[in-house]
Amino acid sequence: MVSLTQSNFVEQLFNSLHQHGENNAFCIDDTFFTYRELAEKTAAIRQSLHSINDIYIGLVANDDLATYASILAIWLEGKCYIPLHPLQPIARCNNIIEQVGIRVVLDSSEATRYPHQYVVKTASLQPTATPQQLPQAFYPQAPAYILFTSGSTGTPKGVTISYGNVESFLRSVDQLGIRLNANDRCLQMFDLTFDLSVVSYLQPLLAGAGVYTVSLGSIKWEEAFRLLDDYALTYTLMVPSVIHYLRPYLQEIEAPQLRYSLFCGEALTTDDALPWQQTVPSAELWNVYGPTENTIYCTAYRLPEQGVKHHHNIISIGKTMALSQTMIVDDNHLPVGSDTVGELCLSGDQLTPGYWQNQEKNLTSFFHHDGRRWYLTGDLCMADEEGDIYYIGRKDSQVKIQGYRIELSEIETVARQFYEQKTAAVAVVTGETGKETIQLAIESADDSRLQELQSYLQTYLPAYMLPSKIAFIPTFPQNMSNKIDRKQIKEIIK
Repeated sequence: MVSLTQSNFVEQLFNSLHQHGENNAFCIDDTFFTYRELAEKTAAIRQSLHSINDIYIGLVANDDLATYASILAIWLEGKCYIPLHPLQPIARCNNIIEQVGIRVVLDSSEATRYPHQYVVKTASLQPTATPQQLPQAFYPQAPAYILFTSGSTGTPKGVTISYGNVESFLRSVDQLGIRLNANDRCLQMFDLTFDLSVVSYLQPLLAGAGVYTVSLGSIKWEEAFRLLDDYALTYTLMVPSVIHYLRPYLQEIEAPQLRYSLFCGEALTTDDALPWQQTVPSAELWNVYGPTENTIYCTAYRLPEQGVKHHHNIISIGKTMALSQTMIVDDNHLPVGSDTVGELCLSGDQLTPGYWQNQEKNLTSFFHHDGRRWYLTGDLCMADEEGDIYYIGRKDSQVKIQGYRIELSEIETVARQFYEQKTAAVAVVTGETGKETIQLAIESADDSRLQELQSYLQTYLPAYMLPSKIAFIPTFPQNMSNKIDRKQIKEIIK
């Protein structure tokens, strides 16, 4: 098993490419590619980058060998990649290009969407067996990638992650004891514009393991299930909604080979996790948490066989990882005591240098306390006396209507209880300021129990928390990060 004790992750990647030659590096659309093939494609792309002085390289985020080789080539050259989603509107991608000033784009597509940039058509580059030059010097402060997330203004905001941030993340994961080896077969279900993709390909490649990808535009949970079953995967990192959709099929799943099953990206409920735990008894189950701004994830909770910690059925996100710090604060950014709800703040070696050229956002999202720089996550949490952290909900989902402070997740919890935790529910607030109303969406095509549901809510919720409208949606929409798309649900039911 690989333990990160020497050198840096870029050097280790370089060595792994050459040490594991005939091992399978990737399975993409059921086609296997070896480490030798990956190394030769990486070498060809590196050659194309030698004469380019630009640091910031646009990368069309396709699901193919050339795209993953492009990431490695960019890193081995000490440059920074900015993924451009091939299925997202070109106007959004051009906005990202404009913000960063990208002049060079690596693109494996048959036809590029970027005629105004210098495009390297990576699919047509012939692999080369020429010995590669050693990686460029490793500078921890240099940017490794910039991911653009949705901005409240409608303009995407860029999160810069440095090489040192990535290195710190990998060392923290290593200290958890989550270690892969060259025999592992690992799921990669995330679009490359989503930060969970980074650990899903990087940790396996460092170990000489195989990466099994979910193709763009596919139904993610169905493909994750198929890959787990067809290829006997040993490591999975998934969003909890995958298990939610797999629950009707759990009796069909046999995965005794699964060693690690991690969840991240949204709240993990006991209703989904405990049946899954019984389905894969040989696996270590971990609930991990972290925003893009603090490099992938930074807290972790390994689920015990009995006595799983949870709050309102949401499983604990665990303790702080080795190279991060956490603090829960009140509205004045002062620490609160244990068992007290406040906003979770993050600091440490995994913390982003800041948003790309967005001083206004940097000023509102970061603050200093006791000589440290902290990031305000917007997540309401509390910690118990043992240091385990519980996710309560988003700060912006805690609304004030008619003078009452309301936590929307509480309404969702009661609705799920009515359906015996088998149906998802989302509460949203619609209407103009001063005239807001609560509306509830139920993931079901069957509205025959509407009156019964309304009576149940009246039994367990005060009048000011009762939804004014209940809508039934057969299948909740998901966003590009495979999370339930609350914004789209709000548009559907308003």
